[in-house]
Amino acid sequence: MKLPSFFEQVPVLRVRDPLAEVLACAEGGVLEYTYADVVRLTGHSCPTVAASYWLTWRAMQELYPDELPVRGGVKVEFREDARTGSTGVVASVVQMLTGAAGGSGFKGLGGRFGRAGLIRFSPGLPLSLRFTRLDNGAQVDAGADLSLPPQDPALDELLQRCATGRADAQALAELGRLWQLRVQHLLLDLAWDPGVFVVRRVQRRLPAPPSTGLRLSPACRPGAGG
Repeated sequence: MKLPSFFEQVPVLRVRDPLAEVLACAEGGVLEYTYADVVRLTGHSCPTVAASYWLTWRAMQELYPDELPVRGGVKVEFREDARTGSTGVVASVVQMLTGAAGGSGFKGLGGRFGRAGLIRFSPGLPLSLRFTRLDNGAQVDAGADLSLPPQDPALDELLQRCATGRADAQALAELGRLWQLRVQHLLLDLAWDPGVFVVRRVQRRLPAPPSTGLRLSPACRPGAGG
């Protein structure tokens, strides 16, 4: 199987999956996921699939700065539900990389390693996704603006010809070439552009200081005479 060569330049996501370790699926439970893996999962390479991979990669690195990210140790919330736009595609990529799943996910082994219910819908999020570590509550918000990367004007015409069945083999080849050039630009040239990819820690609110239980008498209140 021959894939575009730039796939190999996209950073690999290395994680530790405790369930994989217990079941001896991988030494130390260490698994590696590549951009090619999510392309195989979804069956295509597009800006949405690319952004899903890269946002998850960056969020996992942000949540686990000094250790391997723990697959199965993260909850992921989506601002839009699975029936909206391409959310379902994004969710499939996120599930593969983080282990988090919806209601149909793995229920656990002896009360441990459960993944079901770790993908949720939360419409009040400021960005498209929120990743939360289950062990310490650290959170990262993530989102991408895919309207910013420039698109070759020829793509629109080629897509229209393809949609109406008027594209010959040469036109289809050119469509694929330009399409993957756009994905390559997104993943390799704009990967750290804050105008395209936003990944930021959620600042926790400090709890309010406990009340002392003391009540001032009228004579002690500011402005009271005496």
